[in-house]
Amino acid sequence: MNATPSFGPATAIGSLPGTDAREAAKTATGSFEDFPFLPELPARGPGADMIGRTAGLLVELYARVEPSGWRLGDRPGRDTRRAVSWLGEDLDALEEFTQDYEGPLKVQAVGPWTLAAALELRSGEAVLSDPGACRDLAASLAEGLRLHLDEVRRRIPGARLVLQLDEPSLTAVLRGQVRSASGYRTYRAVDRQLVESTLRDVMGVQAGGPVAVHSCAPDVPFALLRRAGAAAVSFDFSLLTERDEDAIGEAVESGTRLFVGVVPGTDTALSDPAGSVMGVRTLWRRLGLQPGLLAEAVTVTPTCGLAGASPAYARQALAHCVQAARSLADNPE
Repeated sequence: MNATPSFGPATAIGSLPGTDAREAAKTATGSFEDFPFLPELPARGPGADMIGRTAGLLVELYARVEPSGWRLGDRPGRDTRRAVSWLGEDLDALEEFTQDYEGPLKVQAVGPWTLAAALELRSGEAVLSDPGACRDLAASLAEGLRLHLDEVRRRIPGARLVLQLDEPSLTAVLRGQVRSASGYRTYRAVDRQLVESTLRDVMGVQAGGPVAVHSCAPDVPFALLRRAGAAAVSFDFSLLTERDEDAIGEAVESGTRLFVGVVPGTDTALSDPAGSVMGVRTLWRRLGLQPGLLAEAVTVTPTCGLAGASPAYARQALAHCVQAARSLADNPE
């Protein structure tokens, strides 16, 4: 393994409960000393949700909240300003708690296809319905992400940034399962090569740094994401089926990192940490992969964001991820 790994053994997906940026940054950095992340606090309201937060990053495109959701408009309004302000607060807090930090640091944003499925055009239909609008949105997102990453590097110069693109709607986009504004029909499936090339273009803003793509939906398109340039794929381990196994094996053998979501995202009784990763060990054996690869190939995470958890459970879940990762490293067999 490299002396300066791109990833740590455990991290979170992104969202945490509560509304206090300093408390969230303290939790994110204190829980994961070797792979902290920039927290998201959707409980603050519109603009702190994943779509609104990423809409605030867009360059020369602006969005506002309508009763039906986020809609593109002509100029920045209070919703965009609120998103930008909250992100600034979160960066201030993270900067405070990462003084002299050196190592991998994860920042999250919604990927181009989930964003296109969620954002509305002025007509009320999704951006996804208009190929030209999809292109413009992806270009705006790429430029906004480039500026955002530059800002994080300026504030935390010792960090090696990992960009996580959240794409929970990606499979629905590929299958033509995203519902129209009326709800009576679905938008046409987007060509796989176009999906792949757009993702590749947006990932290119990382300038050689690693990009992880996260989806907590079933049927994650592992092979497509690898071809697009994802260095890591983040997924809910409980949703894997047998037909995913070959893709998982190919991903590991090609050097793709797996962010395995094994710790539930809402309050529940947790098993012992070794039990949480037992399924990962079992899959490894079934695929005939070397046990020694486990710690090098796997980052342990919750199954999805923790916004719906209680603060006490969220902290417990993050600590559990760290302990489960240690169990994998200590006892790979």
